This record gives sequence, structure tokens and C-alpha cells, in this order.
Amino acid sequence: MKEKLEAILKNEFGYSTFKTGQKETIESLLAGKDTLAILPTGTGKSLCYQFVGKYLKRSVLIVSPLISLMQDQVEQLQFNGEKAVVALNSRLSFAEKRFVLQNIASFKYIYVSPEMLSSAEVLSALGQLEIGLFVIDEAHCISQWGPDFRPEYLNLGKIRKKLHRPLTLALTATATSKVAQDITTSLGLSQTGNVIRYPVDRSNIYLGVQNFANEQKKLDYLLALLPKLAGKGIVYFSSKKKADEINDKLVTKGFKSAVYHADLELTERFLVQQQFLNDQLDVICATSAFGMGINKPNIRYVIHYHMPNDLEAYVQEIGRCSRDGRPGIAVLLYEPSDLKRQEFLIEKTLPNSQQIKYFIKHQELLQNFASEETQLLARLLANGYRKDQIETLVKKRQTERNDALQKMYQYLKTGSCKRQFIAQYFGDKIENVHSSDTCCGADQAPPLEKLGLLGESVVRADGKKEQDYREILQQLFKET
Repeated sequence: MKEKLEAILKNEFGYSTFKTGQKETIESLLAGKDTLAILPTGTGKSLCYQFVGKYLKRSVLIVSPLISLMQDQVEQLQFNGEKAVVALNSRLSFAEKRFVLQNIASFKYIYVSPEMLSSAEVLSALGQLEIGLFVIDEAHCISQWGPDFRPEYLNLGKIRKKLHRPLTLALTATATSKVAQDITTSLGLSQTGNVIRYPVDRSNIYLGVQNFANEQKKLDYLLALLPKLAGKGIVYFSSKKKADEINDKLVTKGFKSAVYHADLELTERFLVQQQFLNDQLDVICATSAFGMGINKPNIRYVIHYHMPNDLEAYVQEIGRCSRDGRPGIAVLLYEPSDLKRQEFLIEKTLPNSQQIKYFIKHQELLQNFASEETQLLARLLANGYRKDQIETLVKKRQTERNDALQKMYQYLKTGSCKRQFIAQYFGDKIENVHSSDTCCGADQAPPLEKLGLLGESVVRADGKKEQDYREILQQLFKET
């Protein structure tokens, strides 16, 4: 089979060799094993199901979390010559959706959101297909998003049963052993599934943390750092308001910058994404709504203005840096109010016991409240959850999210190797690379000027003599 798989890879996809974990995942599926594949960011996870679809010559149903991610995948397939591909989502008009459902058997790759699978009409149409492969992309959302604000993820195991338990592939770049267990149990893969895991570590990304006494000092640092960094980058925020504010400052200073978050119209978000992909923008000020599935190999830096709420999110987001294998930098900026901000967001997005009790008695009032916690309640009730189930789910999730936040805080405060800290969290084993001085800023925070030089050396590609980034980091850690 080896020679045949390599030949298909070359003839159908134009690649000479498989990337990390791809071949092992494909072989597992072709052996008829349901598979959870935990592969590093940038290793081409989508090729796994595209390959199997071509090999089996049967329909592939892909559950995808974001419209922008679906659209990106559809366009890539179409660009590569695959015409029998469609995305079933809210962007389709009534007539377009009806046409797709009536002709569903003519499509080889069908992308769909978890919410769309709640439709009896959609399930009925899909039930007529002989599905060769059922794919859950970004499968960590089952454990992280499902309990928080998209409970439809928790129903995917039931959906899989209704579709007659097709061969299933769950894909993610980040999953602790607990999250992996959540995924396999929720989908009903725990007894028969095969788990393929590779370390999350991206050794080409330098990890740095900067601590500040207050918000103003952090802002001043960011505004001083960005002009020193060449190449394209993303600055992540936990606040849409702050993302807007900083983007306005950057635009005023002459940066080719744009903002991206959930409050923008869909067309605005799509335009910003396309401009960034086409190198018309240098920096994106974004919330976590941006970046999932973005196939842009030359992002050279990822800066977090606010600390993320867990290490899974952080590793996902910095993993968008330097997917072409060249050096990149990830810098997390922290000041004391950041921790309180995340604690507040956890409390704000989950309903408390009084809200649960009141709104279950007065469900008709839920539609009049647009807060995150009441909307989650409405969706849980719509998905058939009882009061006791909701209370148990919310209490468990509150504890999990607070524990994850404390682990994130430990990461940014640790004086030991940050790369090893991440590896230990995910249960991975990697070489002790901290002594190489190209690993992380655990010993001391890099001076602004040196971090800027590192950014410049990362992106020089004109063939001229340049100082190697390893030399810069050696100086960085030797200097006081």
C-alpha cells in the first residue's frame, strides 16, 4: 500500500512526502478504524480526509465550526480542481439550500456546521447518502465550546448514530488526555477508536512573555515593538473594544492594519481575512474569532495583548505563526488586571444557579435577553437538557475553566522552560532545548531592541547576508 499512497499523494495533491502524522492517520482510516488525530498546527490535517475521500471515492461529510473556515476549505478544494464541494451554512439562500439538499449525492465533500445538523431536513437528506467518512474538524470544540456556548457540539455523537455510525475522523491540534477522552466518548469512539498523537511543540517559534505594572506600560510597549517587527502578524485581544481601540491607533500611525471580531458584519470579516491572506494588510487586531483554519504560512509573529483563558487556546493561536517552518516569535503581554478580566469572562459566559432556576420557569423570557449566559441557557433547553443536567454541566465547566486559567497563569509566571511547560501540560515528551537559547524567554524577558532584531531576521528573504536569529538570541540571553 505504501507505494500506492505515495503515488496518489503525488498525482492528486502534488506532494512528494507526507507531513507529520498524515500517513499514519490515512492508513488508520483505510484500515477501517475510527480515528482521533492530534497533529501539530501547520501539518495539513485537511489533506487526511481529502485523501481518504479520493481513495474511497465516496462522500465525505465535514463538521466545521466557522463559516470562514468552511469557505476557506471550499475555495482551496475548488482552486485545486475539485468541483463537487459545498458548504451547508447560513450563508445559503433558501433556494440554494434546497438545491444542495435535492442534489446532495452529487457532492463529494460536504461541509456543515453542528447547528445545521440539528435540522431534520438536512439530516434526512444526508441519511440517503453512503457516507465514506464523517469528519469533525477542530474537534477540541466538543470539549471546550460545547459546554460554553455551542451545545450542538455535544450532540454530534447522537448525530453519528443517526447517520449509521460511518467511519469517523476527529481532528485537532491541541488536546490534553482529558480533552481526547471527552472527544472519543462524546462521539462514541472510545471502544473502537484509534488515537494518533504528535507533540504540539513548534520548535521554530520563540516563546516570550513580558510583564507590566499596568495597562499603560503594556500599551506603550506594544506601540514601540510593532514598528520593529517586519513581516505579517496577529495581535490577539480578549476585548472587542480594545481591539478596535488599538487598531485605530495603528492606522493613525500608518500601519496597514485592520480589526477582526464577531461584531463585524460577515462581509467585513471576509474582506479583512482576504486582504490579510493576500498580503494587503500587515497586522490584524483580532479576538479569538480570527485565525482558525487560516492557511497563511508567512505569519511571522503572534502577540497576545491579553492572556488567553487556557493553554489550549494559546497554543492554537500561536500555532498560526510561521507554518512554513521558518522562525517566528510569539509574545504574551501581561499585567495584573488581565487575570481578573478572564475570571470575569468565565463568570459572565456561564449562567448561575439563580438564572437557571428563573429562566427554566419562564422560558418565554429568554428570547428577550441577549447576554451570553441566557443565550447558552436557551440553546441547552432547545437541545433537550433538563434543569439538573444544566446545573451539573455548568458547575463542572466553571471548575474546569478556572483550573485551566490558573494553569495559563502558571505558564506566564514560570521561571523554567516555557516550551517544556507546554509539553508537560499536553502530556508530550520533547527534547530539552532550553539550553540552546532559541527556546523561550524564561530566564529573562528579551529587550525590545533585540526582539525587534529577531523579528527582522526572521523575515529577511532577499538573499543578503543577515544575522542568524540563533546568534541574536545567544546575545539576548548573555547580555544584561
